Amino acid sequence: MKAWFQRFMSGRYGVDPFSQFLSTAALILVILGLFLPGPLRLLGWLGWAALIYSYFRIFSRNIARRSAENRWFLEKRYAVQQRFGSAKTRFDQRKVYRYFRCPHCRQQLRVPRGRGRISITCPKCGTTFIKKS
Repeated sequence: MKAWFQRFMSGRYGVDPFSQFLSTAALILVILGLFLPGPLRLLGWLGWAALIYSYFRIFSRNIARRSAENRWFLEKRYAVQQRFGSAKTRFDQRKVYRYFRCPHCRQQLRVPRGRGRISITCPKCGTTFIKKS
């Protein structure tokens, strides 16, 4: 049976992070669709559609197209992780540093707390402004 499945999957795309995400999201939506009333049951149908698309991707022979879809997904996931990662870093360092935005170029700047009124120079555009740290 294992050898048959390996021959069957030969030349097919297989499971990647995007397929895993789709399968997990589909499972969650289908379960939500079972318990939600009325028009919100549409989420269940949306979950089934995501599950079908996930299996379509897994069994697809168009490897170039599926790789491009996965690359797009990984870029978006990385952007979200970066956004929440920087927010976590700011939260962890909130007692040691203050964060300001440059009024000219909107670059985020980090300065140490407890220094009083200081002159901050933006390394990106060179604008100088005064803030209380």
